[in-house]
Amino acid sequence: MTLEKNFAQGGAEEIAQGSAEQRPSTLAAWALAARPKTLAAATAPVVVALALAYNDARELIIVPSIACFLFAILAQIAANFINDYADFKKGADGAERKGPARATASGWITPRAMLTGVVVTLALACLVGLTTLPYGGLKLIWVGAACCLFCLLYSVGPRPLSYVGLGDALVVAFFGVVAVAFTYYLQTGKITLDALLIGLALGFATDNILVANNYRDRDEDRANGKLTLVALFGERFGRYFYLANGLIATALLSCALWRRAELGAVAIGALVVYCALHLRAWRILARIRQGKALVRTLALSSQNLIILAVLLAVAFSY
Repeated sequence: MTLEKNFAQGGAEEIAQGSAEQRPSTLAAWALAARPKTLAAATAPVVVALALAYNDARELIIVPSIACFLFAILAQIAANFINDYADFKKGADGAERKGPARATASGWITPRAMLTGVVVTLALACLVGLTTLPYGGLKLIWVGAACCLFCLLYSVGPRPLSYVGLGDALVVAFFGVVAVAFTYYLQTGKITLDALLIGLALGFATDNILVANNYRDRDEDRANGKLTLVALFGERFGRYFYLANGLIATALLSCALWRRAELGAVAIGALVVYCALHLRAWRILARIRQGKALVRTLALSSQNLIILAVLLAVAFSY
């Protein structure tokens, strides 16, 4: 999976939006292809899961904590690389693209080199994953294999999952449930209802980054045969899909935090702040509706997720 084509404001990615003459160095091109601003969203579920585990066990095991962070980062980079390559091969990153330029389509990195980057980053992710086996058992091999497999299937194959409306389901599953539940499991040796509810909530909150991206690119995606849910069902659906995701995340978190009454005002404050920020982002999306200006909603969606993760981590640290 990948939070594709997102976090499109500021920083190094602005280089990519310049003219063709502003060719980045090789190192800068790889940094752009890694999409560094997506990595905060990839690690947000890990932060929350570790805070939840600390709240329950009052301690954290260092090695699997670091391993979960590194695996999330490496798997996200690999997903970004394969998405860069696959969209180039399918012609989805053409001149009409509204988001930042991509490394393969721009000719900064050859397709063969990008595939090599995918293999290297996935191999490193697998090596990192192996360090968790003493803490979680051999069953974690299947979890890691599933993460790597769907990382690829999201963008490649005869029917890439992101091209048939399944991208959102994968984000909720892997950026939410799997990331939170198994990070928590490595610390506590169990998966609880709270971990599942919080994982689902973070999955829906994270998916809004993808929804904002697909909402912006709906016409271009439809023309290129990339049938995201927004491309399939249209602008109105996408607008309310975005709204619903944040509200579902808030409802799921309310259920989980209600079961932890001892968190009190801190937990309530986290929900109120996130819900207010989400509604603000939705109103901006609904007002803009189309064009490159929607990158603002992408930035707000990622910021909202990070703020939510920090607030939950603070709440669970009490």
